[in-house]
Amino acid sequence: MSAGRSAAPARGQWAFHDGAFVPAAEVRLGPGLQALQYGTGVFEGIRAYAAGPDTSHLYRARDHFSRMISSAALLRIAVGPSADELVEITTELLRRNGHTGDAYVRPLAYKTALEPGVPFGVRLQGVSSSLTVVSLPMGSYVPKEGISCGVSSWRRIPDSSLPARAKITGAYANNALATDEATQAGYDDAVFLNQAGHVAEASTANVFLVRAGRVATPSHASDILEGITRDSVISLLRRDEGVEVEQRTVLRSELGTADEIFLTGTGCEIVPVTSMDGRPVGSGAPGPVTRRVMDAYERAVRARDPRTAEWLTPVHRTAVRL
Repeated sequence: MSAGRSAAPARGQWAFHDGAFVPAAEVRLGPGLQALQYGTGVFEGIRAYAAGPDTSHLYRARDHFSRMISSAALLRIAVGPSADELVEITTELLRRNGHTGDAYVRPLAYKTALEPGVPFGVRLQGVSSSLTVVSLPMGSYVPKEGISCGVSSWRRIPDSSLPARAKITGAYANNALATDEATQAGYDDAVFLNQAGHVAEASTANVFLVRAGRVATPSHASDILEGITRDSVISLLRRDEGVEVEQRTVLRSELGTADEIFLTGTGCEIVPVTSMDGRPVGSGAPGPVTRRVMDAYERAVRARDPRTAEWLTPVHRTAVRL
């Protein structure tokens, strides 16, 4: 990979764009961009967590990039680097931007322009692709004492219309509509139902319910994104609690009878839902299973649990230029 320019711009201003590290301010994407006009892009959100004064760790970065490459294939987007190469690029980007604390990485692979001789129109073949990766400092931004949610009147886009397992940029208009409705109604987040009227997911997170010690989450057949944090929680509950999470159809009424509800996602991490549709969930405070999951997840991402070391990629201050 090209190392780009040698003169370092201001802190936090590097981006990886089309095969080179460049000052982020120099990345220019015009109004004719195919991804802008038609939503033909895929993305990921990846977190890095501080683990000391000069070291942080990317959390499950290879899994994120593997999912992005799979998502890109559905839209015939040529990502270029492999998942392992993308992990190396990202660690170098974090070094260049000085992110040794908590940070957030946003890789975006997208359609750019029609290739010569290709007629105008909405299409996937005959359209060039680009890859851009940026990073920024980011800690936790969702209150850990709990949030309120409401069931959205907007339904989750079915997998039969747009692949639910892919993080496609255009699909997130659906999420934005649901979030806007929820916040206007006084809630913190929205919970989608799928076309069958069953629980799918929150606006940008997966949903877990606890009742009588049993834990359930909507299955892949419920039109959910196959969340990487969701997978982490299923593994942690199996390992630490001896609990096998039920991945199944979740009825809307179960949201009103659950002892605990929590959301999982890279951005929100693990967040308790203490109110649903204006009614308290359980006691109205984070429940014991939720708290134990939050603690286990925090130990994992902060490199305090050697049993989950395989999920982490260290980022040291000393750089090895690509």
